[in-house]
Amino acid sequence: MTFRGFPILGAALIAALLTNTPLFAQDAQPAPEEETRGPVTNLPLPRFVSIKSSKANVRRGPSQTHRVDWEFKRKDLPVEVTAEYGHWRRIRDHDGAGGWIHYALLSGRRTALVDEEMVSLYASPDLRSTEIARLEKGVIAQIVECIPTWCELRVADYRGWTPKAGIWGVKADEVFD
Repeated sequence: MTFRGFPILGAALIAALLTNTPLFAQDAQPAPEEETRGPVTNLPLPRFVSIKSSKANVRRGPSQTHRVDWEFKRKDLPVEVTAEYGHWRRIRDHDGAGGWIHYALLSGRRTALVDEEMVSLYASPDLRSTEIARLEKGVIAQIVECIPTWCELRVADYRGWTPKAGIWGVKADEVFD
């Protein structure tokens, strides 16, 4: 049907055209996942950071009036920030334990915790390259760079690459330098 040479469009079709929405389900594309950002810092959530000092209290809630549940006693340990509230960050450790910690006790310095019994550091991100060192489970290393499946780590006087699968403190798809 036409009116003065123009087709008559139904309300659904007009709405689809105006909002750039597909009319038929088979034409729909999944919406891209929006990255969650912290309301205080506007940094991505979740994200990895590290413990800044050798003594850091983890509290039940985001204030000093909340009970201390436990204490970190290991500097540079990686933790994952999952929420923000004022000067407080809710974190999760390697074992999945969570709590609130004051932001001044956290560092943006990226570190990784060796998560397997033994991981090797290689001269380049290739299993066929020269093995530089072996790291035992529980060793903390500074992350220098990460590509899709490997990270370059620094531990003491050693610097080399290891597969991401053997460490904790970096997302599986995270890339940075």
